[in-house]
Amino acid sequence: MGHLTLSGIGKSFDGVEISRDIDLTIEDGEFVVFVGPSGCGKSTLLRMIAGLEDITAGGMQLDGQRINEIPPQERDIGMVFQSYALYPHMSVAENMAFGLKLARTDKAEIRRRVQHAAEMLHLTELLERKPKDLSGGQRQRVAIGRTLVKEPAVFLFDEPLSNLDAALRVDMRVQIAALHKRLNATMIYVTHDQVEAMTLADRIVLLSQGRIAQVGAPLSLYHFPKTLEVAEFIGSPRINTFPVTVVDPGERQTVVRLPNGETLTVAVNGKHLHSGDGVTLGLRAEDFVSPEQAEARLTATLMVAEKLGYETLAHLRVDGIDATLTQRLDGLTQLTEGQTIDLGLAGQHCHLFDLKGNACPRQVVVDGVSQ
Repeated sequence: MGHLTLSGIGKSFDGVEISRDIDLTIEDGEFVVFVGPSGCGKSTLLRMIAGLEDITAGGMQLDGQRINEIPPQERDIGMVFQSYALYPHMSVAENMAFGLKLARTDKAEIRRRVQHAAEMLHLTELLERKPKDLSGGQRQRVAIGRTLVKEPAVFLFDEPLSNLDAALRVDMRVQIAALHKRLNATMIYVTHDQVEAMTLADRIVLLSQGRIAQVGAPLSLYHFPKTLEVAEFIGSPRINTFPVTVVDPGERQTVVRLPNGETLTVAVNGKHLHSGDGVTLGLRAEDFVSPEQAEARLTATLMVAEKLGYETLAHLRVDGIDATLTQRLDGLTQLTEGQTIDLGLAGQHCHLFDLKGNACPRQVVVDGVSQ
């Protein structure tokens, strides 16, 4: 079991609120990722779940039992830290078994658990090696194995891949995802990397300034962000945004005027807006359409083309828009710096955010996901 409930959780240091009003239920077997910018409170929240930080407000229950006052070592929770923290004089097997030995677990049971964890993490042939003889990815797997042998109800991961190079991060993401499927265990994972969050999570919890900004499936946050802040954090490259003016607000669609004077009908509920309001239009890099399909157009100048092989990212300047816009194109697209590009816009692909940064609800279905 690993059903975790957080009700009104808060944390203060010397009267300064770090986390507040955290209400969240994590189901047994769910993979939940806490993500957000530095200082948003994601690691603090994870440490409160682990018992490494005191909870100053609210209540926390694991499988129906209040755990606020239970010390870390007595919680049915295992934690994998950013630092491997392996004992250099111990072998892989000894590192994995150390916690069980301290708990005076039966020797035969220790051997069984270590062997089982080693098989799952492909460490069987490395059990007699010392940490100095291992690669970064192998050391991280040993750190995961040390937690795995405890057989906790909930696994906590605190940015476990941040010390690895890019190739190893990708490989370890795959291994952690596969491990979750094999164990069907509850896992909570903290990262600042939204790509990790999108690829690993059943649900993403995006934190901002100590509060939950939005909770949902990765594609839900990507296609239906509740705020401009969420839209700008989730997705790579970052969503294109620029100011527009409301012409005709409506419940099913809202007409806005672009910086070049053209109008665009956006498929959002903007009934709370008023004609003349300055709002923000959002558009993902892949959501520009061909000029033939466009409902409105912008004329752009190519500044830089990132040729990545499988795709090309065109960074563009548009008169009347301060920000650089990014368009995702096929990798074989031929571009020349300084050339003029017509950007086609279609209202069903666009987002609209009001003066406070709140999203106007989209009136579309994307990838089978709706608002």
